[in-house]
Amino acid sequence: MINYQIIIEYLGSKYVGWQYQKNGVSIQSLVEKALSKILKSKVRINGSGRTDAGVHATEQSANFYSEKKILNKFQFLNSVNFFLKDTDISIIDLKKKKKNFHARHSVKKKIYKYIIMNRETHSPIFKKRSWQIKKKLNFPQMKKGIKFFLGTHNFSAMRASSCTAKSPIRTITKAHIIKKKNCIIFIFQSKSFLQKQVRSMVGCLKYVGEDKWKPEKIRFVINSKKRNLCAPPAPPDGLYLDCLLYTSDAADEGLGVDLGGRRII
Repeated sequence: MINYQIIIEYLGSKYVGWQYQKNGVSIQSLVEKALSKILKSKVRINGSGRTDAGVHATEQSANFYSEKKILNKFQFLNSVNFFLKDTDISIIDLKKKKKNFHARHSVKKKIYKYIIMNRETHSPIFKKRSWQIKKKLNFPQMKKGIKFFLGTHNFSAMRASSCTAKSPIRTITKAHIIKKKNCIIFIFQSKSFLQKQVRSMVGCLKYVGEDKWKPEKIRFVINSKKRNLCAPPAPPDGLYLDCLLYTSDAADEGLGVDLGGRRII
């Protein structure tokens, strides 16, 4: 069996999220269906983690095992994306990995990005791809507030009631905020996040930007461990799984690509 990693890009607006659910179409189900058609056998993939309904990804990662060797990477990508052409999903890369590589268990760091469009008029370009806030936000105060998320904390106040994580303790290793014209971009890095944690953190920063909270209120809310004291979570539209960093012991083995061949597998 050969272990392959795929990198997946998608807009999540039309889907119930990454993982299989009974109430609608998931990204995982569509990707598995396309892979199964190409490889002519049932394929199950392991994702790096769940993304909720409406959340996007520029670099979701998954791995799967195949008895068939993929000889031509580019032909394979073109073929599998043919079966995804009517979706908002694309497989953008394929890598052969060591047997011990697992898309979720081998993750060292995850980076999420959140985009706020801060202007009075709506953006057709960023519709359902950002959170539009018409009121001008206090960027310097938000810049102060984001620093309170850094480090190891109990994030019980910022986890969804449906979150199944065993521990609410998480370590945020990077927390940045950038302003580009009318866009305010938040970047958070951690080994893992709780369900709705990033959206809750952005919701708190929005309150700071509206001058409803002082930046220090974020520290108080974290220490309280009480969900009812947290600001409402930001909508999923502006959230992106942006980048994944993996442990060195799960390195690539290299993909033997036969550029002159015509066979996909």
